Amino acid sequence: QVQLLESGGGSVQPGGSLSLSCVASGITFSVSAMAWYRQAPGMQRVLVAHITRGGATNYATSVAGRFSISRDNSKNTVYLQMNSLKPEDTAVYYCYASFYGDHWGQGTQVTVAS
Repeated sequence: QVQLLESGGGSVQPGGSLSLSCVASGITFSVSAMAWYRQAPGMQRVLVAHITRGGATNYATSVAGRFSISRDNSKNTVYLQMNSLKPEDTAVYYCYASFYGDHWGQGTQVTVAS
């Protein structure tokens, strides 16, 4: 059974930072592409950042230069470091794994507000 457990969400003021983590089980993590998506109220779920099994990364234009995705294969964990947060970054953030299909975490809320 595949499980993706996210942690690290919360509330922060504009300009602040948060770090999300996602621990995976039930997959061969080292060969899995991983990603973070987000979904704001009333909006579609969209890709935030993606990392291949080889460590290559790509980002949504809206977060490039502010967010950083990384992975630690020894811990089966993918991270999302979010800096210079803006109110428009407010959303539920979902961890995603590509391993013989699509797998999703339960989501973690990130709120950016004064």
